[in-house]
Amino acid sequence: FFREGTGVNNNPQNGGHPGDTPVPKEDPDSPHGKVELKKKVTLLRGISIIIGTIIGAGIFISPKGILKNSGSVGMSLVVWIACGVLSLFGALSYAELGTSIKKSGGHYTYILEAFGPQMAFIRLWADIIAIRPAGLAVISLAFGQYILEPIFMPCGVPEIAIKLATSIGITSVMYLNSMSTSWTNRIQIFLTFCKLLAVATIIVPGLYMLFKGETRNFENAFEVSNIKLTGLPLAFYSGMYAYSGWFYLNFVTEEVENPEKTVPLAICISMAIVTSCYVLTNVAYYTVMSAEELLASQSVAVTFAEKTMGNFSVAVPVFVALSCFGTMNGCLFAFSRMFYVASREGHLPEVLSMIHVRRHTPLAAVIILYPMTVFQLFVGDIYSLLNFMSFLRWLFIGVAVLGLIYMRYTRPDMPRPFKVPLFIPAIFSLTCFFMVFLSLYSDPVNTGIGFAISLTGIPAYYIFIVFDRRPKWLQKSLGNTSVQIILEVIPAEH
Repeated sequence: FFREGTGVNNNPQNGGHPGDTPVPKEDPDSPHGKVELKKKVTLLRGISIIIGTIIGAGIFISPKGILKNSGSVGMSLVVWIACGVLSLFGALSYAELGTSIKKSGGHYTYILEAFGPQMAFIRLWADIIAIRPAGLAVISLAFGQYILEPIFMPCGVPEIAIKLATSIGITSVMYLNSMSTSWTNRIQIFLTFCKLLAVATIIVPGLYMLFKGETRNFENAFEVSNIKLTGLPLAFYSGMYAYSGWFYLNFVTEEVENPEKTVPLAICISMAIVTSCYVLTNVAYYTVMSAEELLASQSVAVTFAEKTMGNFSVAVPVFVALSCFGTMNGCLFAFSRMFYVASREGHLPEVLSMIHVRRHTPLAAVIILYPMTVFQLFVGDIYSLLNFMSFLRWLFIGVAVLGLIYMRYTRPDMPRPFKVPLFIPAIFSLTCFFMVFLSLYSDPVNTGIGFAISLTGIPAYYIFIVFDRRPKWLQKSLGNTSVQIILEVIPAEH
């Protein structure tokens, strides 16, 4: 399926992961010199892939959004646990999709298989002009905020400084992904280790103080007067955002040893570990800070560290920034491969499926997100970006999981090595759509913008794909060899 000798076979859609350093070599004995992916993902590696992708900045940014929208300490912990269970349902559904449709491309491929090219293109269109740049901008803003925190302590960090640091972060991630696949992978392994260390530095002192008897912030945890029902869908958005990353599991199914057993086991163990980490981290936060202090804090993890670790607290924002950088790196690695696959399907310009002649990276597919991400960075604040992006993301993930139910009836004979009970995808897709409709009520402006953006994909599909009416200048510039010469990219060999 992948062209030979491209050096990009180690990507999430085709079964690799940003943390797996070796790029598969060409096998001279295999027919036509095809690249073959070895089944190297054991249960342990599968677990580390999921955990490494999920834990990003969400746990350090989102607690505030969840507490603000849920209204009480107890309710916010309930939201964290509920989001963990829902994410498990989604991940199990994607495990079935990943083991039955063995093609690269993630969400895009599943919608393509279930509902055809028009629906898949609308998903891709929303991805490329809104969802992915917004996602990258949100995680990068967190990186900018936390990397500058130690320098400006105890004062707040100026807005313009955060945006500049964020721009530098995005540029360096783009450069790294453009230059070398193997270095992208090595750095990813190091950053995954930093993530776990950052979470541990919060949980351990927090639980120590809890066991010493610091329980005053948990009194009246479920005050009914404070619970806001209209805010709950937005609280769920913040929570689901913190857990997002479970859907990268299906990108590695091809490489998993004995996927029928390993995939569901890896999912269950990973989601149990991540849910425990997240709930315990929040318990640690509430042990040290009251709800008012947590809402007033600009950076929850840093405020926590100042109260528990004194001078050592300077190290925490650095760990958090490294965790964010790791998520930026891994996400960009995955997104670029999705655009690479869509280009091969004929939904994006051909230049995006071309490979750098020496670096062996899909250079054009990596840098396509750069202008949109920087644009979104300087427009709007982190929370409206988060809600705007979550709405679109969950709408399309809901559609992909609905595709699983749809294909049970339209393609009953399709081999399904791993099969989930129908109530799991049904509950998950209903929850996704329920959150989308409630968000129309809670935040109509952002949701309206999101709908408008995804609907522009319909005319775009007919203009660019069906009628192939691309403007002459655009066709010339995209098909022009000068673009290939500037980027030093060539079509991947067959």
